[in-house]
Amino acid sequence: MESTIKHVAKSAKLISLPETYLRLKEILDEPDFTMAEVAILISQDPGLTVRLLRLVNSSFFGRSAKIETVSHAVSILGTQQIHDLVLATCVSQAFDGMSLEVMTMQRFWERSVMCGVNSQLLSSMSQPDYSERLFVCGLLHDVGHLIMYESIPEQCQQAIKESLESGMSLHKIEHNLFGFDYAQIGGAMMRHWGLPQSLWEPAQYHTDPEKAEQYLHETAIVHIGSLLTRAGDGEGTFDMGPLRVNPAAWEQTGLTCDQCLSIQDEGKDKVDEIMSLVFRK
Repeated sequence: MESTIKHVAKSAKLISLPETYLRLKEILDEPDFTMAEVAILISQDPGLTVRLLRLVNSSFFGRSAKIETVSHAVSILGTQQIHDLVLATCVSQAFDGMSLEVMTMQRFWERSVMCGVNSQLLSSMSQPDYSERLFVCGLLHDVGHLIMYESIPEQCQQAIKESLESGMSLHKIEHNLFGFDYAQIGGAMMRHWGLPQSLWEPAQYHTDPEKAEQYLHETAIVHIGSLLTRAGDGEGTFDMGPLRVNPAAWEQTGLTCDQCLSIQDEGKDKVDEIMSLVFRK
């Protein structure tokens, strides 16, 4: 078991975010940075520029006027949203070319995007002021599995099989087999990347939302969003059995089961658009 942990941890440390994101983070960490510096940096990366402009002009953001330049996008969206959108595109680049035996990259990102969309929609019903940030939180919630699928594929397939046969939650099966789960790996990798606690905490604790320390709302929303996503992907019935919502998440968000189910169709309609915007070359 110890050798498995070391193997997965070593694989996680080999994944680094693109240089553009690292430079953006350095700029934003400076107290006297300017929006012009942010725009110039992004404009120097043609691929990122195209993806960012696709996003800000999509129906997902509902902008009525067309945004044609990075500087315009930066001035309208603000640094927090620009940071999160650049991070979303850079994470997809970081794992580009990885070959998985457990599932295709296409399906993995479709599920992740669905969780991101679900999380944003759920948050808009619970605490609207936080809803935009929740897309990225949901998108990154399962990133630990990418490392595990690539580094220990046979063990992961065994865990999935046991979870389906036993009706026990996948993260609990992984704990039994490996001594850790995908959420812990994801949280550790995001901390290794230097991402803020507002992003790594929901990833690390969405399987056990009552353990969140600072970002309780975000973690509870991602918890519900991930279960709703898995239910929509045919893994079971939402809020039943292994997909039962933790009572702490209901209490934290104030949401009901009916409210959560009401956004399923809307979420599905947005996934194809986001996949084409973020994950299209």
